[in-house]
Amino acid sequence: MTRYKLLIEYDGSPFVGWQRQENGLSVQESIEKSISELFQEQVTVFGAGRTDAGVHAMGQVGHFDILEKYLDPQTVTNGLNNYLRQYPVSIIKTEEVDESFHARFSAKERKYLYRIINRQSPLTFEKGRAWHVYKDLDVDKMVECIPMIKGKHDFTTFRSAHCQSESPVKTLKEINITRESEDICFGFVAQSFLHHQIRSIVGSLKLVGEMTWSPEYVQKVLDAKDRSKCGALAPPDGLYFMGVKY
Repeated sequence: MTRYKLLIEYDGSPFVGWQRQENGLSVQESIEKSISELFQEQVTVFGAGRTDAGVHAMGQVGHFDILEKYLDPQTVTNGLNNYLRQYPVSIIKTEEVDESFHARFSAKERKYLYRIINRQSPLTFEKGRAWHVYKDLDVDKMVECIPMIKGKHDFTTFRSAHCQSESPVKTLKEINITRESEDICFGFVAQSFLHHQIRSIVGSLKLVGEMTWSPEYVQKVLDAKDRSKCGALAPPDGLYFMGVKY
């Protein structure tokens, strides 16, 4: 048996998400179909992060096992990209790894980026790849909220009602918010995240940036441990899975 590790990039717009589903095409399914074509063997690809519909990735990691046929990693990369041409999915790199490696369970850190384009004019090239916010946002006000959210907390307020995680307690190792012209970027690093956690946080911080909420109110919302207190969920368009540390 050979275990292969994949570094994957994709535009999540046309997919129902990473995970295989009955209601449409997933990223996982598109890659599995390509692997089956290349190796003539049915496989399951395990991903480091189960991104939602419309969420993009520049550093998703997956792995799969092949029982019979062996191909060198570069041949696998080239072959899969050939079969994946019909989809907005690219295999950046393939590695042969030990059987102890698991794309999901071996991960020590996951890194995400969320992008807001803050301007009045409609988006053209960035449409579907960022959240278009019309109202002027005060980044300094949003930055004031970082110490409240960073670290270990009960994130029930910023958690999907359908989240399957056993505990709402997570540790956000890093949060940063920067602005360059009209592009506002939110960076998040943690070992793992709750379902909709990042989009919930960004949706709430946007209310601070537009002066609807005060920074102090974010602390109250977090302490409430009540999903109904959360700001509106930020759309998936601006979220990118950037990478994994093992």
